[in-house]
Amino acid sequence: MNKLFKVIVAVLLALSLGTPTAFAHQDHGHGHGKDSLVALGDSIPFGYNLTTNNSSPAKNAFPGLIADEADLRVRNLGVPGWQTTDLLTALETNQKFRQAVRHADYVTVNIGSNDFLEILRAANAESGGNQQKFQELLAFKLANSDVFDNIAAILEEIRSRSDAPIVLYNIYNPFQVNDPLHRVSDLFLPQINAKFAGLADAYDDVELADAYSAFGNNQAKYVFPRDIHPTAAGHKVLAAIGIEAFCFDFVHN
Repeated sequence: MNKLFKVIVAVLLALSLGTPTAFAHQDHGHGHGKDSLVALGDSIPFGYNLTTNNSSPAKNAFPGLIADEADLRVRNLGVPGWQTTDLLTALETNQKFRQAVRHADYVTVNIGSNDFLEILRAANAESGGNQQKFQELLAFKLANSDVFDNIAAILEEIRSRSDAPIVLYNIYNPFQVNDPLHRVSDLFLPQINAKFAGLADAYDDVELADAYSAFGNNQAKYVFPRDIHPTAAGHKVLAAIGIEAFCFDFVHN
């Protein structure tokens, strides 16, 4: 965590010294005023359980924190419970999503966790408590999942409407260290997240935000107990790696 902490401090210090102007590196012709950040995904960008009633996206979810630091307007389109097919369908058919992307100056994508949790639950149920069968079922279901085809199509849909930089978040381990599923997740998440990295590399101006490494085994601090969603501290980490990914993009352009 020491290295990550130093990165966070360096990024936030740099922002406090005036580098938000670096975020205005391209003009999309959407009028004057602040550039916009559009956040796409599930309950994680929504900021689920950061507020008492979850009636609207939380202001202290990571998209809002990035927008505050970088002096952007935020359009948080995270929807609790969504899987990759839901977001892809919205980008293909929902005018609100299509217009938001068209007018975006920056985009974050955080999707896939619910797909993998469903696979995990199904494998667990079908294994009947047999650990070896559970891991075999999990490996089989992951290999036959269409999640990464969907995420590739999501990136294609965004790119077809916008040349805005995109930050793609991978998947952190949502289980507390003393939960048996924590160890199981750590067996499979590295190969899953390698595919996220491959997708980011395959597209122009798409950077990876490595939530898996950033959270590490610090679920007690970054994930609510008996829950899978980030705490306020977890969202600060997600914001920091998002800011870092966007800044990395600017350095290379």
